[in-house]
Amino acid sequence: MTDSAKITPSKLLEALLGEWQKAIIGKQETLRLVMISLLCRGHLLLEDMPGLGKTTLAKALASSLELNFKRIQCTPDLLPADITGVSIFDQKSQAFRFVPGPVFTNILLADEINRTSPRTQSALLEAMAERTVTVDRKTRKLPATFMVIATQNPIEFSGTFPLPEAQLDRFFMRISLGYPDPGDESRIMRMNRKANPLEEITPVLDEAKLQRLQEVVTQIRLEQNVIDYIAALIQATRQHKKIRLGVSPRGSIALMKAAQASALLHGDRFVTPLRVQELVAPVLAHRMLLRSNSDRAEQILEEIVMATPVPAMPAGTASKEQQRALDLVE
Repeated sequence: MTDSAKITPSKLLEALLGEWQKAIIGKQETLRLVMISLLCRGHLLLEDMPGLGKTTLAKALASSLELNFKRIQCTPDLLPADITGVSIFDQKSQAFRFVPGPVFTNILLADEINRTSPRTQSALLEAMAERTVTVDRKTRKLPATFMVIATQNPIEFSGTFPLPEAQLDRFFMRISLGYPDPGDESRIMRMNRKANPLEEITPVLDEAKLQRLQEVVTQIRLEQNVIDYIAALIQATRQHKKIRLGVSPRGSIALMKAAQASALLHGDRFVTPLRVQELVAPVLAHRMLLRSNSDRAEQILEEIVMATPVPAMPAGTASKEQQRALDLVE
């Protein structure tokens, strides 16, 4: 392999971030969380007020990848078959032929997901958990890079259907963009004066490179004491007096993988407790059911983090095999 063929993960991820920043201004932390979800093959729930760039962010992510992208505009009359596909009778062949729905893609945007019925929302459960779709008693596989990006407005309740716990638990993260700072808002207006910034985004990652990066994340060193620390945090959510339903094992796995991806983004060779702590809220907050609506999940999780003993920093460096995997992406 020549030097020109060697691409470091940091350069690839920096290029990816640069493309997103053509459309999303001043949201470095949010974009980092989006990148972590992408690296961990996780689904993303964007929850925020109207007009803050949820759909723009989803489109920017799709435009920066050489992957198939499809969009579903969720409405009350949307049917499960509109997502998964349907079998129709072909008169020429005198047999039923399956017509795939939009779920058969790499990146699926479910816009305003809480505006469609629970029956239709459930059509995504199998796809999100197992990356398969079963229609007419036949199971079909989805791409390994399949990712759902769903948006919802948290303040409009008329004509909406709250996502059930089983659906929420399948989202790797729930994040929001929030209002921009005055300086960033001025930049946003200048950028949108003459053209749509999304048109300037060019693909920087194909499916093969993305899968390689996703494999590199799994090779980030993870000490047993850090795994035990994650388990202690999860157990605390199940024992807290203000929490009626604690985090599931799916949540503990998600937090572990997110910490590995965060370590990669920061150039670390192993996961530290700090990487775990900074991801507790976006990974876990939406997976809990509180006893009172007056409490905030993020605040309770902050209390849990403060009360849970932090293990000692892992010692040592990556093995030679890990070092080679982290240095190069073919």
